[in-house]
Amino acid sequence: VQLVESGGGSVQAGGSLRLSCAASKYRYTSYCMAWFRHAPGEEREGAAAISSSGRTVYTDAVEGRFTIVKDDAKNSLYLHMNSLKPEDTAMYYCAASYASFILPPLRHSEYTYWGQGTQVTVS
Repeated sequence: VQLVESGGGSVQAGGSLRLSCAASKYRYTSYCMAWFRHAPGEEREGAAAISSSGRTVYTDAVEGRFTIVKDDAKNSLYLHMNSLKPEDTAMYYCAASYASFILPPLRHSEYTYWGQGTQVTVS
């Protein structure tokens, strides 16, 4: 699976961004997908995940502000980010796993495929 992120950029606090992740087509609908973020000096953090059946999980820091959406017809994953805060500044990565989960995990060790990342800066 190849993953390519886009949509990052610079935004003022309180603003919004939508990240996109384009995935190659092979068995895409069977994958568990997630967005991770990595800020300088911090550990990589799972922000949101969605299972192949559409169940979603969010880390507490983004719950209520971020929405993860999977469009199987377009082989794409999105992260709608609202009410952005300076602490949301990070490199954001799209990840995929072919394993089956009842609830999609936010542990990076569970994901096999990764994109190259897209930078989000909130000031």
